[in-house]
Amino acid sequence: MPVLSICNHKGGTGKTTTTIHTAAAFGLSGRRVLAVDLDPQGFLTRLLGVEEPPEERSSLALFDPDVMPRDLDVVPLHGFELLPASYNMTKAARKLSRPTDVLWIKEALEQGHDYDLILLDTAAAMTVFSLNALVASDSVLIPVTPEYQPVVGAEQTYATAKLVQDKLNPSLDEPLFLLTQVDARKRDHARYTHYIRETYGSHVLASEIRTSASLAESTHGGETVFDRDIASRGARDYANAADELNRYLFPTPSASNGVPTSLPDESEQTPANVLSSDPDSSMLTGGMWMTLNRL
Repeated sequence: MPVLSICNHKGGTGKTTTTIHTAAAFGLSGRRVLAVDLDPQGFLTRLLGVEEPPEERSSLALFDPDVMPRDLDVVPLHGFELLPASYNMTKAARKLSRPTDVLWIKEALEQGHDYDLILLDTAAAMTVFSLNALVASDSVLIPVTPEYQPVVGAEQTYATAKLVQDKLNPSLDEPLFLLTQVDARKRDHARYTHYIRETYGSHVLASEIRTSASLAESTHGGETVFDRDIASRGARDYANAADELNRYLFPTPSASNGVPTSLPDESEQTPANVLSSDPDSSMLTGGMWMTLNRL
């Protein structure tokens, strides 16, 4: 089952919000999802209203050779489960200085787990925990706000992921970009959106996460935008993004040549391309949004 790292070396790009709502979208549509907080500052844990756990019940448990992934003490939330961060991660990182210390999470997950999808939320910096995430992952998603500094951070993250792919994890897929906090009224946003799409082509998701008050309000107290307002702009945008990610993470083999198709089987509870009837949205609203809207 796929492991997806969500990272950008620049903070403030909607990385943690993307982790939360991607986990919720996949979880509420039927997948069993685990989100792992690998940020020593614990933003994911705090945004979800979860108290700091003891080390043995935090993401540091993945660095304990005696702990099996199936025995992890996780926090159940609406649609997914969380392995929270410990604020002792910074102290623990000082001890993880050997070259082989980038393999802890990969080796832990290889022991087996019961999840359909694991999301690894990383810090806005390159740490030993971020490297562990990239080495353990099948795919990387880079949320990027179309502004100068976030784009620079995203390109640095892309270069890091490619280096990890070359040296440590040859099975890591080509990184994907997700445009976040997009404001169509800003010229700079249009310019940097064009730059990202021209430079990275098909590795940029067609879906965009637009600026949305519903997203800013939704994650406090463990709720997501799907809990507060399923019809909001933020809910539609993240459902669309999850539709696209679903086709990357869970491709449907073509009957003729084994190449993943762009559309999943309609009998599965997975996204399908259906145009939104909302005149405020110029984007596709697929089966995942329809599934969530029926809950």
